[in-house]
Amino acid sequence: MSLRKQMEEIQSYSDNYRSSSSSASSPTGRPPPGAFFYLRKPGTLRKPISFEDSPEWDDTEIDACLEEVGDSIHITTATDSPSLSKINSGSLTSPSLPEVRTSFSARKIAGASVVWKELTVTLNEKGKYSDKVVKSSNGYALPGTLTVIMGPARSGKSMLLRAIAGKLQDPARMYGEVFINGVESRIPYGSYGFVDRDNVLIESLTVREMLYYSALLQLPGFFSQKKNFVEDAIAAMSLGDYADTVIGGHCCKKNLPNGERRRVSIARELVVRPHVLFIDEPLYHLDSVSALLLMVTLKKLASTGCTLIFTMYQSSTEVFGLFDRICLLSNGNTLFFGETLACLQHFSNAGFPCPIMQSPSDHFLRAINTDFDRIIAMCKNFQEDNNDISSVNMDTAVAIRTLEATYKSSAEAAAAESMIVKLTEKEGPYLKSKGKAGNATRVAVLTWRSLMIMSREWKYFWIRLFLYLLLTFSIGTIFSKSGHSLSSVTVRVSAVFVFVSFILLLSIAGLPAHIKEIKIFSHEESNEHTGAVVFLLSHLLSSIPFLFLLSISTSLPFYFFVGMRNEFSLLMYFVLNVFTCLLANEALMMVVALIWLENYNSILTLIFIHVMMMLVAGYLKIAAALPRPMWKYPLSYVTFHTYAIEGLLENEYIGTSFAVGQVRAISGVQAVHASYNISSSASSKWWNLLALLSMAVGYRVLLFVLLQFHMRKNVLSCNLCWLKMNTTMSR
Repeated sequence: MSLRKQMEEIQSYSDNYRSSSSSASSPTGRPPPGAFFYLRKPGTLRKPISFEDSPEWDDTEIDACLEEVGDSIHITTATDSPSLSKINSGSLTSPSLPEVRTSFSARKIAGASVVWKELTVTLNEKGKYSDKVVKSSNGYALPGTLTVIMGPARSGKSMLLRAIAGKLQDPARMYGEVFINGVESRIPYGSYGFVDRDNVLIESLTVREMLYYSALLQLPGFFSQKKNFVEDAIAAMSLGDYADTVIGGHCCKKNLPNGERRRVSIARELVVRPHVLFIDEPLYHLDSVSALLLMVTLKKLASTGCTLIFTMYQSSTEVFGLFDRICLLSNGNTLFFGETLACLQHFSNAGFPCPIMQSPSDHFLRAINTDFDRIIAMCKNFQEDNNDISSVNMDTAVAIRTLEATYKSSAEAAAAESMIVKLTEKEGPYLKSKGKAGNATRVAVLTWRSLMIMSREWKYFWIRLFLYLLLTFSIGTIFSKSGHSLSSVTVRVSAVFVFVSFILLLSIAGLPAHIKEIKIFSHEESNEHTGAVVFLLSHLLSSIPFLFLLSISTSLPFYFFVGMRNEFSLLMYFVLNVFTCLLANEALMMVVALIWLENYNSILTLIFIHVMMMLVAGYLKIAAALPRPMWKYPLSYVTFHTYAIEGLLENEYIGTSFAVGQVRAISGVQAVHASYNISSSASSKWWNLLALLSMAVGYRVLLFVLLQFHMRKNVLSCNLCWLKMNTTMSR
């Protein structure tokens, strides 16, 4: 949809929230023209309030009612208005999705109620689960509503969201209960979507292709049905104008804007039509306009019946007006849970009214963020130096304790407890898994997707092909016209060593593409879209044609430039040897890329490894003459340069002879012996090829083991970093 149409929709939403902070002092109480959003008192219609005066109102009734129909629970919510105060009557439970394709905006989603009771998340440090990131949190989320978990940095927002979604991994441990439609259980696969903070997208694909491949990986069934799901997700996130745009740009075209990238990340989870959608920081790295457009889109999505739970650090007043409920955290403690507007009253009751012209979220975070203590100290020191009295004197620790104590004895806490009891006392419809695509299907989809990415990713294939051809032409012209005399043996050995060593070294150009692939896999694996075995098989199958093409395009020019033996079987072995060597090197690159996941460190590591392999490959110094500790054993035996060069030289010189004078002749093996150690056995070159193939398999087995522990390592490092920072701040 066009920008003008989107702004008209935003304006229609804003009509429900129009106000100004100065309207409270106005005799007529009318909002001035030009105001955009406002927060209204529950149960009133367009009656402006003042954040400074913190208006009083009667305790409102619980925002949702339960209707018992048979054995199911129907939760009534508002679907026609973004009102913050009440949820209109009417059953939310929607019929099953029809087979015929309809507009996503008109399609109702059977949402689910989510309840968490006494939820505590601890971290393992020094073998003990004692550091509480989230402490006894209680809350709920209803279908058709936006529930935000808000708090300063390191307050436990993301941990609480992951705990509710069942996405916690070691070393985090969860205590407490999570109920889905009144049933204590995890949300089954396909019934929920989880959107991470970072947008992990494949930049060489278009938006429609990205979503289509995601649907193929996640959903069982026919392709035509999945296409309908993709088109519905595109319509739901208002991506129609960008559906055929390449995410990372192409040639002179620009990249997809950040706001649309965030929409694509959310749409990727919408292709399964989830009952519950979890989003970690939906407005991360977005400007104010993109943030507002995205939140209005999410509000429209919630109106279809979907339950939305997300975290947020900070928001504008306009965005804040779209939230239905807020869970406010600080250092893992719940300072408030309830309606968004009631939070303003809660702060006012605790002695922290929101000033005029200040965003409510800014005011909340200002009161509970311990980072402001340092700013207060700096302000006081500066003002005392200038003989001025500081007006910034709020003690954050006192504010947090006051707000926590006020909430525990408030009507909002009692209402939340009452609502939690009602939502959990009777079991509703049990959510069933929608099934997964088969492993064979996933391997096929990932293989085809990888082939498409490689063909479009110029850094992965095309630049390598260009560099390979340039290097082959350079080596070939330098070592051309070497002849076939005994004196040419040393030259050919040098040519083979240079060819193998630098072809492998130039493979590092494809490293950034490998890092991107691993990041995409990590994201998809965390959401159960794929697995380590599926990823490894698909990557191997997709890389084989490209590596074989590289092998042929480099081997043929070198073979004929240098003047190797003119036999087809020997030429085919030469190509196969180079291909197997590249296959082993590709696996090694993937292992290094997974360890570092960063370009600079990975490139530096690979360059060092290749230089060390060149030193012990047996050319600069005969392998038998290498110092045995470390250099010959084990380095020379784990270097695939050794097996590649030895196999190529055996392929060239076994079965040949050179005349020495007019009577005597020596074999090709004896002629090479002064420059390189090779075997005289005719089958030796095939054993070298088998060694290269074993190394290619061995590195991929190592890659599989590392992939199995990769997610755990990332979670551990992030949590320990959070813990150290939080400990430092507390001190």
